[in-house]
Amino acid sequence: MVEALDCHDRGRGCLFGLAIGDALGAAVEFMPPGSFAPVDGYRGGGPHRLEPGQWTDDTSMALALAESIAEVGWNLDDQAKRYIRWWQDGYLSVNDQCFDIGMTTRESLWRYLKSGEAYRSGDNSEHACGNGSIMRLAPVPIRYAEYFPDRLEELVGLAEQSSLPTHAHEACLSACRYLATLIAALIRGDDREEVLKPDWQGLRRLENIKPLHPTISSIARGSFRHKRPPEIRGTGWVVKSLEAALWAFHEANDFEQAVLRAVNLGDDADTTGAVTGQLAGAYWGESGIPTPLKVGLARAEWIDRMACRLLEVKPEAVSG
Repeated sequence: MVEALDCHDRGRGCLFGLAIGDALGAAVEFMPPGSFAPVDGYRGGGPHRLEPGQWTDDTSMALALAESIAEVGWNLDDQAKRYIRWWQDGYLSVNDQCFDIGMTTRESLWRYLKSGEAYRSGDNSEHACGNGSIMRLAPVPIRYAEYFPDRLEELVGLAEQSSLPTHAHEACLSACRYLATLIAALIRGDDREEVLKPDWQGLRRLENIKPLHPTISSIARGSFRHKRPPEIRGTGWVVKSLEAALWAFHEANDFEQAVLRAVNLGDDADTTGAVTGQLAGAYWGESGIPTPLKVGLARAEWIDRMACRLLEVKPEAVSG
């Protein structure tokens, strides 16, 4: 394992990576692959008419999750309330308004407003199998990275719970469990090639705790290694989204190459970038992120502050 300072660098890199990937993809969100000039840095425009370096709902929800964990510990109702504050008031939005929210997320938060039960508000239907919970996941493995590997069951339990307020389909829950395990292992200093092996010990332990959904298990066994675009697609479906992120990450030479490979897939480019950025940031660390990508990131001080808050104290006893 690496020294604590390196774990902090990787943890910070994971959160910054999420926001940077999100911001790089924002200008080409919803655009078919090949229909735009390749992204090679921040650009303005896109469906939300953002300025270069501004990010979307992926980062806003990740910041809300991070703030909740840092302030009150583990409490799903509190997480849901902060998501609602973002949705209704623009809290933690890059431009102080909610301009991008997925249908599944919005409908689930409506249910929470009526029921007050975050454990049951998420949609578990097949048509709601989107990527809205993996896009915001980073604060969980950052905060609880030291649960890997000896307390893996607790780590993946929290990762799964983090999806429940909005996305309750088993494919979404499995994707969160698998992605959190990968990110925590990378933050702890495990080798990229090792954690992506189909026979990785961490994957075997994860499957022993609770089998992954077949679609996610296929990805974990390496489906992303044997495909290329257009078969690799960065869509809003959690299965394709996770597969695309792993494809972009696994052969990249550095952080920048990984996130640019992701966003240039088009379609749900901001989220493909955000998921890839979590992985790449956890692997190469904050120190591996090029300075222009950090300097050009809108409200980078928010990312910095939340990363500090996640990493400044040891994990508390998990509460319900």
